[in-house]
Amino acid sequence: MFAKIFGLVIGMTATIGFGHEIEKGVSWTLAQQRYESISNVKYTVSFLLSPAEKVTGGVAITFDLKDKSNPVVVDFQAPKESVKSVKVNYRPAEYEFRNGHIVISADTMEVGENVVLVDFVSPDQSLNRSEEFLYTLLVPDRASTVFPCFDQPDVKASFTLQLDVPANWEASSNGAVERVTPMKAAPFGKTQSRKLIVFEATKPISTYLFAFAAGEFKKISRDVDGRSMTMLHRESDQKKVDRNVDKIFQMHAISLQWMEDYTQIEYPFAKFDFVLIPSFQYGGMEHIGNIFYNADQLLLDETATRDQKLNRASLIAHETAHMWFGDLVTMKWFDDVWLKEVFANFMAAKIVHPSFKDINHDLRFMLKHHPSAYGEDRSDGTYPIQQKLDNLSNAGTLYGRIIYQKAPVVMRQLETMIGEAKLRDGLREYLRKFSYGNAVWDDLIEILDAKTEMDLTAWSRAWVKESGTPELATNLSSESGKKWLTIEQVKKTASDQYWTQQVDLKVYSGGNLVYESRTTIDGANTKVELPGDVGEYDFFLANGSELGYGYFKLDARSRDWLSKNVHAIEDDVTRGAAWLAMYESLIRDGSEDSSAKEFMNSLLNGLRNESEPLNRQNLLEQMQTVFWKLCGENEREGYAKQIEACLWHWIDQEDVEEDAKSAYYKALANVAIGSESVERLFQVWESRSGLKGLKLSENDYMDLAYELAIRMPDRSDDILNEQLERMENEDRKKRLAFVSPALSPDPGTRGQFFESLKEPGNRRPERWALEALHYLHHPLRASESEKFILPGLELLEEIQSTGDIFFPKRWLVETFSGHRSKSAASVVDKFLDDRPDYPFRLKNKILQAADLLLRINR
Repeated sequence: MFAKIFGLVIGMTATIGFGHEIEKGVSWTLAQQRYESISNVKYTVSFLLSPAEKVTGGVAITFDLKDKSNPVVVDFQAPKESVKSVKVNYRPAEYEFRNGHIVISADTMEVGENVVLVDFVSPDQSLNRSEEFLYTLLVPDRASTVFPCFDQPDVKASFTLQLDVPANWEASSNGAVERVTPMKAAPFGKTQSRKLIVFEATKPISTYLFAFAAGEFKKISRDVDGRSMTMLHRESDQKKVDRNVDKIFQMHAISLQWMEDYTQIEYPFAKFDFVLIPSFQYGGMEHIGNIFYNADQLLLDETATRDQKLNRASLIAHETAHMWFGDLVTMKWFDDVWLKEVFANFMAAKIVHPSFKDINHDLRFMLKHHPSAYGEDRSDGTYPIQQKLDNLSNAGTLYGRIIYQKAPVVMRQLETMIGEAKLRDGLREYLRKFSYGNAVWDDLIEILDAKTEMDLTAWSRAWVKESGTPELATNLSSESGKKWLTIEQVKKTASDQYWTQQVDLKVYSGGNLVYESRTTIDGANTKVELPGDVGEYDFFLANGSELGYGYFKLDARSRDWLSKNVHAIEDDVTRGAAWLAMYESLIRDGSEDSSAKEFMNSLLNGLRNESEPLNRQNLLEQMQTVFWKLCGENEREGYAKQIEACLWHWIDQEDVEEDAKSAYYKALANVAIGSESVERLFQVWESRSGLKGLKLSENDYMDLAYELAIRMPDRSDDILNEQLERMENEDRKKRLAFVSPALSPDPGTRGQFFESLKEPGNRRPERWALEALHYLHHPLRASESEKFILPGLELLEEIQSTGDIFFPKRWLVETFSGHRSKSAASVVDKFLDDRPDYPFRLKNKILQAADLLLRINR
């Protein structure tokens, strides 16, 4: 390929003659050696794309070599035969292919500028191909599964890309389009109309941020507030596109302007486009100038709740913030991957405030971050925010809720303690100092440390570099005629430290707030003197807002009052904090069956009275978890009628807004097991008439068909076949066809489907596989699906090596999603007991995902 593209000259062949051992992946040792010896990297990459044929390509890697003491190692995770030719400085060169690396003797190089040219066949692993389109997804170390490169974040490079594609395809990449050349060609033996798209060279970027998407996409371009943007999408429902497109462009423009104002740095790249991809693995991925999104999270249905609209805005803000945090300044090594994510989340929360003035953003911050973070941090698989990493092949295991949800809470603590202005000024200095380069967390701490009297190094060690959740016991007592609220830290970090943090203390008496204060917890005990007129208390919360983090144990009196009266607390944030405290108390200490029953009664009372949308959604989610995971079959049947009656009541009320009805309906579709409710839902699906005051979308009817297929096995095949016939969107049709075998009433069909998932190619798209796995392990079929738990666990190591970064944990979550039995917990325990040397990060993923299952059966 390069003989045509670059006009190469064939010369003498060099020999290698060295014995360096190169391990799989990119080790820290290899990364350090390359960082010190290689600089000024530029890639010119070419791909020949088609719907069905193997993707072939060529790359010219230009770089400066500091010395010749080590071989030059180019990463390419592909079969050896995928390398078609290697040239150094335009002359054929010998090389060795070792463990996914092209190893070339430095004797063939010059000190100074060199070029390595490789013709190759690209493996399909990270090309995410379908018949109509394909796209790359290269985080954290998957660029080298697509083309040969130096696949580490601190070897930044300029990319120039050219794509040879069918004439009817659109394409997007990091650089702006320089030119498009129509042509007639016969690359696969048959003359066809094609075009060559050449993209301009980019600013220096990390390999994991390089990306392209190409295929049968529709293109919309807009100028918004002086910015030119282009969106590619595949949605066939034009009304749906028209309903969403203005808001999508507007939210990007708002996010860009906010980031420029906050950082005082103009958008740092040449262009800004985005691609909406059906069933994309993540919510979004922050490729420079070329963000990829999950289409369903941006193109919302008419029934979208306010929470979904806010989530869309937050997602857009998150990915846009990455253009500065992660793209302009990138972590040096993936042990600091959390650094880019915490600032993207942290900035996103600020960006969306002005556009959603009716939202209580403190409450939203708490409900978005704390429950998810606690879900992993309370497990035996907990881990520090900043984790050690010896090889990039394990980088995908670092991702999780502690990075995405705990870290923003920690960052809010930092901002509260040192002040908004100091944090903002420190971040501006950090971005200016390391622009188009790489940095580590300690670089930022050094900048901020100079701006405050606080010992940020010690604070960082406890919160960022060590694992675990603070656990605090609280009590209210009288002493020497004074009243004291005492907070005792009953747990320390592994290095024998206490966590320092600020909390909002709140004391209620007679149903009213009688005392509150912002208090710094530092050391073993923190005592706060209360005013003498506080009187007898109803309850108190040591963490009465979104600010604090940890397990704050409720005293018996507070727990008793809240279980009966929490719905009556007027302040939305305090009420939300109380619900979280009660839920954590149930999960951590609720060992008796009566605890779940008591909490379910509180939830039902709350759902009958809750009108605040964020708290309402939190209660609905807690209810679904308690119903399916903490209640046994008999308890479920006992509560089903009450829950269904409560939800139908709100759905049927004429004066309930559509946003609320949608939330109630979706919860009902998830938990309905009573014959009357199931039959009524079937009538909704069959008539396609929606519900009073609530329209249902094609997605809604598809999801309802899934739920009905589980609950009505005699009609399952007819329901799924009818739903397939009704659907108009081709991508969703394929998704339904993929998931249907997992919904089959026939155990044999479900078993064959699970067997098919053992082949990596049958687990794509991954979102479809996860959806199918969820229904395969549905609680109503738990006894029949328990046999799939062990083989699912046995696949985990291979899934980690072939799947995308979130796939292993999500695979585990769906595997355990329907199970609560002692025998299911025993499968997990035995699997780990039989494998004492199992990779510890994957063991942690198992312990995180199985936490509720294991707690129930302890």
